[in-house]
Order: sequence, then C-alpha cells, then structure tokens
Amino acid sequence: MAPDKPLTSGRARRALKMGGLASQVGSNYLWASLRRPFQDAAGRDQSLLAAHVKNARLIVEGSQELRGAFLKIIQMLSMREDILPTAALEVMSTTQKSVPPMDYKIIAEQIRRELGQGPEQLFRRFERVAFAAASLGQVHRATLADGQQVVVKVQYPGVRETVEQDLKNLKLLLTTLKAIAHDLMRQKLEVRTLYAELDSRIREELDYRLEAANTMLFKQLLADEPDIEIPTVVPALSSERVLTMTFLDGYPLADVLAPGVDPALKEWLARRYFTLMWRQILELGVLHTDPHPGNYLVTYHPTLGMLDFGSIRRFPEPIRRANLKLARGLLDDDARAMEQALTALGYLARGQEPAPMVEIVRILFEPVRQDRRFDPKKYDSVAKAAAVGEIALAHRLYASPAHSVFLLRALIGAEGIIRQLGVVANYHRLFRECVEQAETRAQG
Repeated sequence: MAPDKPLTSGRARRALKMGGLASQVGSNYLWASLRRPFQDAAGRDQSLLAAHVKNARLIVEGSQELRGAFLKIIQMLSMREDILPTAALEVMSTTQKSVPPMDYKIIAEQIRRELGQGPEQLFRRFERVAFAAASLGQVHRATLADGQQVVVKVQYPGVRETVEQDLKNLKLLLTTLKAIAHDLMRQKLEVRTLYAELDSRIREELDYRLEAANTMLFKQLLADEPDIEIPTVVPALSSERVLTMTFLDGYPLADVLAPGVDPALKEWLARRYFTLMWRQILELGVLHTDPHPGNYLVTYHPTLGMLDFGSIRRFPEPIRRANLKLARGLLDDDARAMEQALTALGYLARGQEPAPMVEIVRILFEPVRQDRRFDPKKYDSVAKAAAVGEIALAHRLYASPAHSVFLLRALIGAEGIIRQLGVVANYHRLFRECVEQAETRAQG
C-alpha cells in the first residue's frame, strides 16, 4: 500500500466528515426502526443487529480515513464487549491492525524538528520503511552508533491539532454507541465519564516524554520479574514527539494466539499474562491499560515483552486497597466486604442497597470465584454483560467512576486474550495467589 499523506487538519473538514458519518449512522437506525412494526421478534432482532454491524463498518472506514486521535479512540472502544455486540466488535477490531505508513520525508522532517538533526546524522542506520504504523505515529528500526538495535517511534505531524478537533466532535459517535449499548446489551453507557477518561488518556499519549517515564517506571516496578521484558529508553534520542527505545525481538502475541501453537507455550502465556495483570491492579497500583495483542511480544526464552506505555492508569492508594479488599471479598464470598469495597470505589452510594451490585460482581468474576478448572472459551461474555445490564437497569446502578473506565477496558482485553488462548486452568487458584501475594507484600 502506498505511503499516506500528512494528516488532514482543519476542524471544519473533520467536523464535516464526522457530521456526515453521524448522519449516516442515524439514518441506518431510523430505517431499522421504521421496519420494526412489520417484523416478528426474530426479524426485529436481526434487523437491529444488521444496523449495528453496518454502522460499525461506517465508523471503521471513517476512523481509518481521519486517522489520528479519532482512530485511536475507535481502537479503545473496539474491545468494549460489555457494551457492544460481538458482530459489531469483530468489524471494529480491524482498526487494531496496522495502518498505511506516512512518507519517509515527512517522518525524517519530524525527527529533524524534534532532535535537531535528521535520522541519517543521528543513527548509524535508519530503516526508511516503517516497522509498524498506528493511529498516532509509526515505528522505524534503527541502529545506534555503538551497534545497539533500537526502534524509533515518531508522532505524525499535525496529530496534536487534530486531537483537539476530534475530541470536540467525538460526542456525536458516543451518542450512537450509547444507543447500541442500550438496545442490544441492556447497558447504560455513561457518555460523560467515558468522554472525560478518553480525553485524559489521549492527551497523555500525545507526549512521548510521559511514555518514556511510564516505560522506565514499569521497568523499575517489574525488575524482580525475570520473565518480563521491557524496552530501555534512550533519553538523548527522545523528545515530546520522538521516542527511541531498545529493540525487543520475539513473536507477536497474535502469533501465539493462533491455532497449532505449542499448548505448553499457550499455558505458560495464559498464566503469566493473568498474574501480571492482577499484580498491577492489586499490588502495584499502576496498570498498562492498552491490552490489544500488538502491545505484547513472546520472546524465545520464553519471556513476555511489554510494549507501548502511552496509556497507563495510576490508582490512588485508597483505590488500590479497595480493589484488593474487593478481590478478597470475592474469594471469601463475603458480601459485607464486597459492599464496603464497592462503596469505597464509588460503585455504590452510602446507604444504597448493595445486593444487586454484589450480584453483578459475582456474575462478572465467575471464572475466579469457583475453585475448579475453567474453560475460558465457554465463558459467554455477551450473555453475562446482558444479564448485568438487566440488573443495572432494574436497580438504576449507573455509577461509573473515572478510575473504572480503563480498568474495565484492561480486564475485558485480558479476558479476550485468555479466551483466545483457550487454556483450561484453575483461574480461582491463580487469582488467590495474586491476592495473597499482594496482601503479603502490603504487610511487609
């Protein structure tokens, strides 16, 4: 595919594109609603699902054309199995794949603006063809003067300007997603909270200095994990819009998810990924919140390589402790402890009847509550989300604290990866080990 041109800027044009997209989406739903009186129940469900899938395709096509923050936002939403039907998610998940790279001249000029010299002067060798291209930037392989292999992540010129434009017009599409969540998943999507969290995380990802700091933080926090690899930042060749890191060699996680891979490797990966995620939440209080497979590698030892720390969530200590208390309550099936934790986390107001929310937590965390071997492929996340939605609507449980938005995203992404691995294991005992380790280290 030919290299792409610079990002199209100008709020009017992007707003016009989004406005037209929202209009098309609305027209599809209107047509489905007009047909409803003439259809039986099965026909109405099929018509609504078809409208959802058609609109998902429109959103994907629009995001790929506009690129920038809008594409990044759609990638973030494409894993929300709690609010979007599977068929629509399958279409939207194509946004996770690499996009066409920008022309090398544009990238070289961006490096020159940021670092003062062009890539030919800064590196012994710099590959002109991008190693990977994504929503906000692309990655090139290079070699330092001392022979060290590195990757250079370069933000697309004009992204910062388009982010401002895209965020202002995002609410048009969030309104559409709110309708999808309500109609098919029986979920209430808190648009204001979701918008605020997306805004915050996108702005963080624009500053590669923050990503560099996040990378170094995780490298420090996980230094005691011999089977976790994290790149080393090269500060002298990094800036707000350029980030240079050591190269990690290995298999993309997506390759390990494929059929025919050694079952022992899949079992190791499922356990390692699961325990790493819960250590971040329950013990470290900082979470890598971008769980799609492109952000992980499996190296040859094996070790699990973590990439792209542009989106992380730091949990205040009271939130981390409340998450740990909720986890202990789940293990002990202690409704009172779960109620206290859910109140501290903001899911319940003080004095609110806790039983429905406690039941929701029991449903969502069924795989770790039961002390038995569990097949993740048999966990029907769509049906569970619909059941949770029914309870939430019946009891008006709409609280969605900001800290939960990307936590939920990470948990749903992890559930998807573990389901694809298909490893049958006793996840209850793995979860208990994570909780007990967090409790022990907190006391020490």
